[in-house]
Amino acid sequence: MRRLSLSAIARAASSIDPVFLHSPQYRAESLGEVLGVDLVVKVETINPIRSFKGRGADFFVSELGDDATPLVCASAGNFGQGLAHAARRRGLSLVVFASEHANPLKVDRMRALGAEVRQVGRDFDEAKAAGRAYAAEIGGRYVEDGRDVAITEGAGSIGVELARWAAPIDTLLVPLGNGALLGGVATWFKAYRPETQIVGVCAEGAPSLERSWRTGHAVETASADTIADGIAVRVPIPEAVSDIQALVDDVVLVHDGQTIDAMRRLFVHLGIVVEPAGAVGIAALLAERPRYAGSRVATILCGGNLTPAQVTEFGLVAG
Repeated sequence: MRRLSLSAIARAASSIDPVFLHSPQYRAESLGEVLGVDLVVKVETINPIRSFKGRGADFFVSELGDDATPLVCASAGNFGQGLAHAARRRGLSLVVFASEHANPLKVDRMRALGAEVRQVGRDFDEAKAAGRAYAAEIGGRYVEDGRDVAITEGAGSIGVELARWAAPIDTLLVPLGNGALLGGVATWFKAYRPETQIVGVCAEGAPSLERSWRTGHAVETASADTIADGIAVRVPIPEAVSDIQALVDDVVLVHDGQTIDAMRRLFVHLGIVVEPAGAVGIAALLAERPRYAGSRVATILCGGNLTPAQVTEFGLVAG
């Protein structure tokens, strides 16, 4: 039985904090011409946390009702910001566990939104284990992006908006990290736009979800080595793997060089700064141009949190 509810996704699409809803979606004409496709982008960076993660986090917290149990989560930074934004709005306490190497901009913003941030472990998955143990120790509620169903349903609200595009969409390219974004969006699209091919995009250096989708069960990898920290997952969530299994038509891998190229092209053609995880849909187009040539392709630019040093490093400067 499918975990995700179409009625819950529809409810999320009308009840989430309006600052996260109705993000811009439009034809990126000049970039599409360069790539040889009719390109539609949905920009999820124009909100208080510069990421789509606010949708799922806000819907999850709203579904708690009057439950004031302290919240604990782990995050590479964007989900932590989303949950901090939602928790502050409702007066809830939140502790976020992040790795020792987490993006410092994201860490600072989680703290600015009222979360206590503890940096533990060499990567996201080690931070996640520490967070789960801490929640058990204090009697808090451990919130897991990709496992808690309301988070995925909240992310699915993006699918509700994008499915309103007037013309048929041949392929939808969706960044794939823990699976919440892909699971939610694919659930809606396969119900209301079944003709659209849904393709998840993982980083080549973090292929655990690609391997999991192909085998049908969670496949852990020894490492997650990619600049795309937002999708750098090495320990998949079984529920998330199950959510996408029958809904996704393909999962592809892109290498970091293609992702950097995609980020630069987005800056040049659209004038926006997109972080690596948010640019992998464009990277997939760059990697397999013949596959998509002449078709209408949509992708979700799902985050834009870069430090000034990263902006310079990736060449996202005018000149």
